[in-house]
Amino acid sequence: MASKTTAQAPAGKVELPVGVLLAAWLLPGGGHFWQRRWGRGAWLLGSIGLMFALGLALGGRFFSFTSSSVVESLGFLGDLGSGLLFLAARFFGYDAPVSGLPSADYGTKFLLVAGLLNVLCILDAYDIAVGNKA
Repeated sequence: MASKTTAQAPAGKVELPVGVLLAAWLLPGGGHFWQRRWGRGAWLLGSIGLMFALGLALGGRFFSFTSSSVVESLGFLGDLGSGLLFLAARFFGYDAPVSGLPSADYGTKFLLVAGLLNVLCILDAYDIAVGNKA
């Protein structure tokens, strides 16, 4: 009787789905689109994209990595979580001046939270890719 053998990774070792992770970081919902989860990907792209756009419309500012403040540096990493949205805004010259308006402060928080929500979406896409979540 012939036995069917399959190549399996050793217990505890999971292959890293690089394509899914890169797509998920570059475009909110991109990791879900990569895995053909169209509905979830569309909701994530729409909600995070809208939050990012509102942050820009309210005059929010991006955090700076070159600052001596740890909070500023961590904020930059949060902004960077938005992937191509952040990179495109920086490339096309978006740079809001520091403002004392409450709307600008809300805009800054919207930009930061959009990046952090995308980080959670990256983790969700990873869990789906490795089979930890359906």
